[in-house]
Amino acid sequence: MTFKNWIISTGRSSSSAKHYEGAVFGSISKWAIESSIIDYNLAQVDSPDELEKIFSEIKKLPIFQERDLVGKRMYSNALKRYSEFLSVMQIELEEDINSIESDASISSTVKESLIMSRLGQGAFRRSLFDFWNGCAVTGYQTPKMLVASHIKPWRNSENSERLDPYNGLLLIPNLDKAFDKGFISFKRSGEIILSGLLQEPQKLGINDQMKIKVSNDHFTYLEYHRDMVLLDVKG
Repeated sequence: MTFKNWIISTGRSSSSAKHYEGAVFGSISKWAIESSIIDYNLAQVDSPDELEKIFSEIKKLPIFQERDLVGKRMYSNALKRYSEFLSVMQIELEEDINSIESDASISSTVKESLIMSRLGQGAFRRSLFDFWNGCAVTGYQTPKMLVASHIKPWRNSENSERLDPYNGLLLIPNLDKAFDKGFISFKRSGEIILSGLLQEPQKLGINDQMKIKVSNDHFTYLEYHRDMVLLDVKG
């Protein structure tokens, strides 16, 4: 689940959710980077504890204080909501695994496969190696440096989709992070799509000429990723 979708799930309007997303990944990230507090977008933060440390520094910035006052604490509230979202995501990982383990309708073999799939390991990962033979984008082949990533997020997938190799990409870490966080996606043609919120993609080794080899079985999963995960696109 993305931050924006989570905001909507809590009862906020899609307009409010978009404002919060834009505040955290847009303005606040930009101010923090320009002030050398961080050198990456806040969408790359996975831990609420890490976010709290960063926020304590951001709150000292004059531009943040000024804009937060004018915006009636909208920026402070956006960061607070993002911290809540990160906490929920951590809890959901544990819940997902516990849910599988307690499901009496699933065989022990399938349970193991699903848990390993949730963690990006096991048969799902091996099936991606068989299909892609390396990073789906760059072709890089060292196994320890490759991440098995679901296209349609694990949490939103059926059990069959969670184990489907066509619902996965094998990616080097920088591309995996960007894809998982919605900074990049791919068209039906396989051409990369860059989010307008991805700053200085070239420093991450990402450019708009990249593409993957897509089969028809990837289309539905990629469409879901573009519609539900990809952040605002340039232009």
